[in-house]
Amino acid sequence: MTYAGMADRNAIEQEKPWEARDIPATIWGQLSRIAQQFPNRSATSYQLLSGPTDKAETLTWAELRDRTAQAANLFRSLGIGEDDVIAYVLPNATETITTLLGGMVAGIVNPINPLLEPEQIGSILRETNAKVVVTLKPFPKTDLPQKVREAVRHAPKVHTVLEVDLNRYLTPPKSWIVPLVRPKPHGDPHATYKSFAKEVAKQPTKLAFADSTGDRVAAYFHTGGTTGMPKVAQHKYSGMLYNGWLGHKLLFSETDSVMCPLPLFHVFACHVILMAMLCSGAHVVFPTPAGYRGEGVFDNFWKLCERWKTTFIITVPTAVSALMQRKVDADISSVKTAFSGSAPMPMELFKRFESACGVTICEGYGLTEATCLVSVNPVDGEKKVGSVGIPFPYCDVRIVKQTTEGPVECAVDEIGEICVSNPGVFAGNTYTEADKNNDLFYLDTHLRTGDLGRVDGDGYLWITGRAKDLIIRGGHNIDPAEIEEALLTHPAVAFAGAIGQPDAHSGEMPCAFVELVAGASVTEEELLEHCRVNVHERAAQPKHMTILSELPKTAVGKVFKPDLRKHAITRVYNEALEKAGLPARVVSVIDDKKRGLVAQLEAHGTPEAQVAEVLGAFVRPWEWVQAKVAA
Repeated sequence: MTYAGMADRNAIEQEKPWEARDIPATIWGQLSRIAQQFPNRSATSYQLLSGPTDKAETLTWAELRDRTAQAANLFRSLGIGEDDVIAYVLPNATETITTLLGGMVAGIVNPINPLLEPEQIGSILRETNAKVVVTLKPFPKTDLPQKVREAVRHAPKVHTVLEVDLNRYLTPPKSWIVPLVRPKPHGDPHATYKSFAKEVAKQPTKLAFADSTGDRVAAYFHTGGTTGMPKVAQHKYSGMLYNGWLGHKLLFSETDSVMCPLPLFHVFACHVILMAMLCSGAHVVFPTPAGYRGEGVFDNFWKLCERWKTTFIITVPTAVSALMQRKVDADISSVKTAFSGSAPMPMELFKRFESACGVTICEGYGLTEATCLVSVNPVDGEKKVGSVGIPFPYCDVRIVKQTTEGPVECAVDEIGEICVSNPGVFAGNTYTEADKNNDLFYLDTHLRTGDLGRVDGDGYLWITGRAKDLIIRGGHNIDPAEIEEALLTHPAVAFAGAIGQPDAHSGEMPCAFVELVAGASVTEEELLEHCRVNVHERAAQPKHMTILSELPKTAVGKVFKPDLRKHAITRVYNEALEKAGLPARVVSVIDDKKRGLVAQLEAHGTPEAQVAEVLGAFVRPWEWVQAKVAA
């Protein structure tokens, strides 16, 4: 079928209600169905190294089903029931896929970003009451096993850690060298450490217990966006399979090959892609443990697409920007479409990609709290660059603004908060922490996303910013997207992030951070002048500009604004202290769960009262670095 616009979307909805669709109730049910349909077709491929001829491991659908059963059986043998949690802190690997799927069959799986610090990993393990953790065995060039060991030390419910050894993917002589240089673990945590491979090999390839009888929570995913400390969202089988069904219905068949260098702790790779493979029988390729961040991936990317006869590329704007600095040096005639998510695509980047590759980019929108998918630019229809397309079938999007009379739905093209209801929204129970669900829903059904946006006359959704990212200058709301879009029109700017920096008079003043295109040269004053010309609202023109070698970003390419805010708080507070002739200095900014960002100072002999007098003019709190005294 074609999927060209709202008419096609509405026609799909009118065929039958979502509840009447022939979709198994569980992940195991769907995996069993697809393995029976296409037992010998390739399901997943993984290569540790990025070269187009490097060793790769491919599983057929029958093999993936059997390995998933073994992983699920192992977890059950370790005391995991349907309400118990298996966490994994892993880079991409075949074991990551089987842990994800097997964990959802046996209990509740909890993927954790391996780039997090031990304190954050430990916090998530405690919040989810994880009993089993799957992570890496010590391996050269990674500190992940050491970080997880430290996190487990502070997670008393964890009783077993299963270690995945990446050495099995290497060939001699490299595989001979690893045992000689493998880092030695330190400390003696309370958990028992075992080999994932050895323990899985003991398990039968048939499911040794009865599958779940219906829908249930089967995954916990922590948020990884731009709003601060991670929260943990609950995902049900029905929401995950809804994502998979959309992929099969609208995009993929068993003949497709999908290149997905995205991390398997994020909903984009896990739900949007892997679940779509599970429902369609298509083949997905994961190159290197770190995906796009892996050594040589960008240099070899087009050759990898040629090797795997890729039909769909899964990407994010940061990756597209890097790819545009390499020429297309392979036959990519098999590629039909590229799908981009996580952040809006700058217009010039969109044009450069299409021109260089002859491939159309479709932008979409989703979020962890909605089990991901919300909208996409239709593959067969008009793609409005800058929009995130039309809502998917069975997805109801409302744009809502707050008024003195309560929430009101916006008119066409009027900006408000995006609110979403679809089979992926677990209304009333989105987060594991009950109090975080308060005031999270419009009409008790529609998830308040925290994103600002509008719907145009053709039904296309446009994201204009984050509600929480608004810069409030003396009570005047400024959308940072206006500043960022203006900066992105400058030829030297690759990425931009605008925030509100502390201001003693107005509360906040807009400032901006940029990352330059490789080889480009421009001064901060020139960029400020560019903003004075191109940011038409005078109040929104940034007061300060900072050029960084690289903007802080999440694993899926979003500019990580909490780090930018920390940078700005440090600079502004230290400038104020220096101007007052005080030697005290901000040495760090922490993210406190209740107070938000808190500046930590070293006194250097400065009396507390003098610091309080200077920094008391700002809204954000401060404390001494050892938290002896808090302001």
